[in-house]
Amino acid sequence: MFFNHKPIKHFMVDGAIKDEATVPRLKEEYIRLLIVQMRETGYVPRIDIEPSFTLDYNSEKESFNFKLTIYGIFVGRKKTEWIIAVDGSRPISLQKNKLKEFSSDQESPLSQR
Repeated sequence: MFFNHKPIKHFMVDGAIKDEATVPRLKEEYIRLLIVQMRETGYVPRIDIEPSFTLDYNSEKESFNFKLTIYGIFVGRKKTEWIIAVDGSRPISLQKNKLKEFSSDQESPLSQR
Protein backbone atom coordinates (compact mmCIF):
# COMPACT_ATOMS: atom_id res chain seq x y z
CA MET A 1 0.00 0.00 0.00
CA PHE A 2 1.31 3.45 -0.91
CA PHE A 3 0.96 6.37 1.48
CA ASN A 4 3.33 8.81 -0.25
CA HIS A 5 0.84 11.19 -1.82
CA LYS A 6 -2.30 10.67 0.22
CA PRO A 7 -3.96 13.92 1.28
CA ILE A 8 -3.25 14.90 4.87
CA LYS A 9 -6.24 15.92 6.96
CA HIS A 10 -6.07 17.82 10.22
CA PHE A 11 -8.14 17.00 13.27
CA MET A 12 -8.50 19.83 15.76
CA VAL A 13 -9.91 20.48 19.20
CA ASP A 14 -9.86 23.72 21.15
CA GLY A 15 -11.04 24.85 24.54
CA ALA A 16 -10.03 26.32 27.87
CA ILE A 17 -8.10 24.89 30.79
CA LYS A 18 -8.42 26.52 34.21
CA ASP A 19 -5.46 25.03 36.05
CA GLU A 20 -1.98 25.33 34.51
CA ALA A 21 -0.82 22.23 36.41
CA THR A 22 -3.28 20.04 34.46
CA VAL A 23 -2.13 21.16 31.00
CA PRO A 24 0.28 18.24 30.28
CA ARG A 25 -2.21 15.59 31.41
CA LEU A 26 -5.11 17.16 29.51
CA LYS A 27 -2.99 17.56 26.39
CA GLU A 28 -2.34 13.79 26.38
CA GLU A 29 -6.04 13.09 27.00
CA TYR A 30 -7.06 15.29 24.05
CA ILE A 31 -4.46 13.63 21.82
CA ARG A 32 -5.91 10.25 22.73
CA LEU A 33 -9.46 11.54 22.12
CA LEU A 34 -8.59 12.90 18.67
CA ILE A 35 -6.89 9.66 17.65
CA VAL A 36 -9.98 7.67 18.65
CA GLN A 37 -12.13 10.05 16.57
CA MET A 38 -9.72 9.73 13.64
CA ARG A 39 -9.72 5.94 13.74
CA GLU A 40 -13.53 5.82 13.87
CA THR A 41 -13.62 7.65 10.52
CA GLY A 42 -10.89 5.55 8.88
CA TYR A 43 -7.90 7.83 9.53
CA VAL A 44 -4.63 7.10 11.30
CA PRO A 45 -2.14 9.65 12.62
CA ARG A 46 0.98 10.71 10.72
CA ILE A 47 3.56 10.42 13.47
CA ASP A 48 6.26 12.07 11.37
CA ILE A 49 4.25 15.32 11.69
CA GLU A 50 4.22 16.51 15.29
CA PRO A 51 0.91 17.54 16.83
CA SER A 52 0.49 21.30 17.07
CA PHE A 53 -0.45 22.54 20.54
CA THR A 54 -0.81 26.23 21.34
CA LEU A 55 -1.66 27.78 24.67
CA ASP A 56 -2.66 31.39 25.38
CA TYR A 57 -3.52 32.90 28.74
CA ASN A 58 -6.92 34.61 28.94
CA SER A 59 -6.60 37.15 31.77
CA GLU A 60 -10.33 37.98 31.76
CA LYS A 61 -11.36 34.40 32.47
CA GLU A 62 -8.13 33.45 34.26
CA SER A 63 -7.76 30.37 32.10
CA PHE A 64 -5.63 29.06 29.28
CA ASN A 65 -7.14 28.79 25.80
CA PHE A 66 -5.66 25.94 23.78
CA LYS A 67 -5.75 24.51 20.29
CA LEU A 68 -4.54 21.02 19.43
CA THR A 69 -4.16 19.75 15.87
CA ILE A 70 -3.16 16.24 14.84
CA TYR A 71 -2.53 15.22 11.25
CA GLY A 72 -3.67 11.97 9.69
CA ILE A 73 -4.31 10.14 6.45
CA PHE A 74 -7.18 7.97 5.32
CA VAL A 75 -6.54 4.22 5.25
CA GLY A 76 -10.12 2.95 5.67
CA ARG A 77 -11.97 1.70 8.74
CA LYS A 78 -10.93 -1.93 8.24
CA LYS A 79 -7.24 -1.07 8.00
CA THR A 80 -7.34 1.01 11.18
CA GLU A 81 -7.67 -2.32 12.98
CA TRP A 82 -4.09 -3.26 12.11
CA ILE A 83 -2.38 0.03 11.14
CA ILE A 84 -1.63 2.05 14.26
CA ALA A 85 -0.07 5.04 12.45
CA VAL A 86 1.92 6.08 9.38
CA ASP A 87 5.50 7.34 9.53
CA GLY A 88 6.12 9.19 6.28
CA SER A 89 5.15 6.64 3.68
CA ARG A 90 5.58 3.59 5.91
CA PRO A 91 2.65 2.10 7.84
CA ILE A 92 3.27 1.03 11.42
CA SER A 93 1.38 -2.20 11.93
CA LEU A 94 0.31 -4.00 15.06
CA GLN A 95 1.88 -7.32 15.85
CA LYS A 96 -0.72 -10.04 15.47
CA ASN A 97 -0.41 -11.13 19.11
CA LYS A 98 -0.86 -7.50 20.24
CA LEU A 99 -4.05 -6.94 18.22
CA LYS A 100 -6.41 -7.96 21.04
CA GLU A 101 -4.50 -5.87 23.59
CA PHE A 102 -4.56 -2.80 21.35
CA SER A 103 -8.26 -2.97 20.62
CA SER A 104 -8.98 -2.83 24.35
CA ASP A 105 -6.28 -0.28 25.28
CA GLN A 106 -6.44 2.20 22.36
CA GLU A 107 -3.14 3.74 23.51
CA SER A 108 -1.97 6.83 21.65
CA PRO A 109 0.94 6.17 19.26
CA LEU A 110 2.01 9.77 19.78
CA SER A 111 2.43 9.24 23.52
CA GLN A 112 4.77 6.30 22.84
CA ARG A 113 7.47 8.60 21.49
